[in-house]
Amino acid sequence: MSGWGDLYPLPMLPSWVPGAAAGVVSLHLIQKLLFPYFWADLRYLLKVLMYGLRVEMYRLQGSVFTVLDKFVKLAEKQPHKPFLIYEGKVHTYRDVDRRSNRVAQVFLRHGALKRGDTVALLMGNEPDFIHVWFGLAKLGCVVAFLNFNVRSRSLLHCVGSCEPKILVVGADLLGTLEEILPNLQKDVSVWIMTKDSVFPSVHTLLDKIEAASEDPVPVNQHSVNNLKSSVLYIFTSGTTGLPKAAIISHMQVLKGAAGLWAFGATAEDIIYITLPLYHSAASLLGIGGCIELGATCVLKKKFSASQFWNDCKKYNVTVIQYIGELCRYLCSQPVKEGEKDHKVRLAVGNGVRNDVWREFLNRFGAVKICEFYGATEGNICFMNHTGKIGSVGRTNFFYKLFFPFDLIKYDFQKDEPIRNKHGWCEKVKKGEAGLLISKVNVKNPFFGYAGNKRHTEKKLLSDVFKKGDLYFNTGDLMVQDHENFLYFWDRIGDTFRWKGENVATTEVSDVIVMLDFIQEANVYGVPVPDHEGKAGMASIILKQNTPLDLEQMYKQVVTYLPSYACPLFLRVQEKMEVTGTFKQQKFRLVDEGFNPSTITDPLYFLDNSKKAYVLLTKEVHEMILSGKMKL
Repeated sequence: MSGWGDLYPLPMLPSWVPGAAAGVVSLHLIQKLLFPYFWADLRYLLKVLMYGLRVEMYRLQGSVFTVLDKFVKLAEKQPHKPFLIYEGKVHTYRDVDRRSNRVAQVFLRHGALKRGDTVALLMGNEPDFIHVWFGLAKLGCVVAFLNFNVRSRSLLHCVGSCEPKILVVGADLLGTLEEILPNLQKDVSVWIMTKDSVFPSVHTLLDKIEAASEDPVPVNQHSVNNLKSSVLYIFTSGTTGLPKAAIISHMQVLKGAAGLWAFGATAEDIIYITLPLYHSAASLLGIGGCIELGATCVLKKKFSASQFWNDCKKYNVTVIQYIGELCRYLCSQPVKEGEKDHKVRLAVGNGVRNDVWREFLNRFGAVKICEFYGATEGNICFMNHTGKIGSVGRTNFFYKLFFPFDLIKYDFQKDEPIRNKHGWCEKVKKGEAGLLISKVNVKNPFFGYAGNKRHTEKKLLSDVFKKGDLYFNTGDLMVQDHENFLYFWDRIGDTFRWKGENVATTEVSDVIVMLDFIQEANVYGVPVPDHEGKAGMASIILKQNTPLDLEQMYKQVVTYLPSYACPLFLRVQEKMEVTGTFKQQKFRLVDEGFNPSTITDPLYFLDNSKKAYVLLTKEVHEMILSGKMKL
């Protein structure tokens, strides 16, 4: 009996096919073994190239399709789609477009604003923040986002540095306005988001918005032909002194808005923003990213750890934004049933610790953590597109071609980059911490700070590796491992991070030395177990024959400093320690921390429950370490 093979003989495969198949399998195994991130890197690099080509086309054509232009187009294309959801109320793309038109009409008629004028915005998270921002942008104005935590002298400095024609203040920040109004420059016109005003010479905005036309202002008011023209000022403490107004160009807004898209978000996503809108993460990456996608945003007045997951479930949130502290706050909440019962798939942000990252995933489910690195005013960004725990991003040969950067050796005692006998900086080896610097060129410019050329120049390093080269100094120490993953290590200079905000030590010390019993103050950050960043600590020297007035100290810091900048610990010393170059010595003080068992100097702790500085005893110290005392 004939077999099937005799009746229908199977064709013989060419002799090279098995060899080719074996080769393909071998190549796949070699790629997995030696280049495990090849495809992930390639996908990410292609996205970067696509967006880069789009921006380059704008430059070549001399006409920029801005994020605002895209929003207006979306309001025409999908007018009824929710753009903002705030406290349960839905604001569609058309709603936001029309109300922002009203704002533009008010200022065009009453504010005497012209293209290029600066307007400062002091408002909390609310839809009218976005309406005012977009309305002013439609007039071609540069909008300065003021940090509503900043008070008094520091706030006056911020307003003065960006030289606004108008200051717009939210209804819930009238107390802050009252503090600065007597000393505010007389040429700044003040508008408040109310229908009535108790302040003389202060204009009301809400009544005029409601009476204004919804008609759009002429497009030529905000048409853009230069990617490098300024569109925003976003304040950053940088590395020294009072807050500085980082100049944000249309190029930076476009790059920031592409972040969510680069991490894989789509138009169907619902994005939850609890971070303050004055921060670039919320405004550029969050709101800008939502427009880039054509998605929906759920805006929260203020972050609430207890309401966070309830909101996510209520509004079917799929993408959340975070800073490291936010994740820790969520993990510190009491465990509840159904914590993985949500639709969140992406969490985008920065600053989360390895242990919190792991705990977050274990507790809240398969959420992809999309960690990134980028300074508000910087010209370099890293994105962790692989999900490697602890890393802020990954680099490779091709990425460095488009965004050249290096990690260089740094002298911690002298607080400056190390230069060799020839005067050049030296790169660190893989696995070693180095100062991150990014090359400044036509494709990756640094726009600097408004109103302060000196601060702009201080952020630049020249003649780094050769004569005439120029680099942006990020002020951050990073480590690159042997797989080319990058890890944030620490900040340098006179800044530390607490509660997700940069704290400039010189600003804090300037406030403390205003007290008549303080001779000198040395402010620095100290690590606290199970807390992100570093808590503020001030070593103080009292004037001769004057006692320490803890009540006055408390009043001073809470009046003139944002809550996150108030020193949690005080150390009273007899003599201020300085370095060989007569700078205040911080490194030994940081190492010694705030332990009363090892420090003989008097120590005090800012007890928020008592609204006072209290003696830091061993018992209080143990309560802080155990987490029983809330910081």
